[in-house]
Amino acid sequence: MFVYPHFDPVAVAIGPVQVRWYGLMYLLGFLAAWWLARYRSRRPGSTWTAAQVDDLIFYCAIGVILGGRLGWMLIYGTERLFADPLSAFRIWEGGMSFHGGLAGVAIALVLFARSRGKRIADAFDFTAPLPAIGFGTGRIGNFINGELWGKETDVPWAFVVDGVARHPSQLYEALLEGLVLFVIVWWYTARPHPRLAATGLFLVCYGVFRFAVEFVRIPDENLDYLAFGWVTMGQVLSTPMIIAGIWMLVVAYRRNEPSGNYTRFS
Repeated sequence: MFVYPHFDPVAVAIGPVQVRWYGLMYLLGFLAAWWLARYRSRRPGSTWTAAQVDDLIFYCAIGVILGGRLGWMLIYGTERLFADPLSAFRIWEGGMSFHGGLAGVAIALVLFARSRGKRIADAFDFTAPLPAIGFGTGRIGNFINGELWGKETDVPWAFVVDGVARHPSQLYEALLEGLVLFVIVWWYTARPHPRLAATGLFLVCYGVFRFAVEFVRIPDENLDYLAFGWVTMGQVLSTPMIIAGIWMLVVAYRRNEPSGNYTRFS
């Protein structure tokens, strides 16, 4: 077992200005998404330009920050919001909802696609592999902040936190929702597939990974388990994602519409 070292959440402090690791992890995720999207846009047959990628990442960054924070405050942090309304703006302290961020990004992609004359489904498909690195770095940020721990356990890779050995559920999510999700969707989108297929695969994989990790992750105190002594809000929110993802995959391969992200489809 490992003893959790209780990291300093502040990476750099210059006078009253503090740069926190949590914020840096999000910045790293955005930069990785931008670089990966630029790389994909340079491939032969791509219908995306570098300028479009830059605008896409800007739209998505705004969407994930606003949606993620608002979603967390409304779903998980209502007590904090009522006690201190200004806490909604202190993103660096932690508290971002993936499902809220997903909704924010979805809205941002719709607005982006309409403003650039692209099919909304094509924008979703092009973006599908990009968030995974950010999911991974964000969970590492949770680990540094010492939040979102798992249940008590005696597994050899557990971390002892304040005298209690716990599952490092943040690291499980960093691995599954970050690295594994990225590898799967990036590999899948390396060649053209029917429109909406990449989006469907992303939703299924993320939903399954998140649903699984919730079995060892401690639910938020203000919510606790919602039913049967094990159902969590994360599982409730992930289930529609899995269903929607399966539906998209079935529809995509039945219709077999060419992706608009390539000038050639094979």
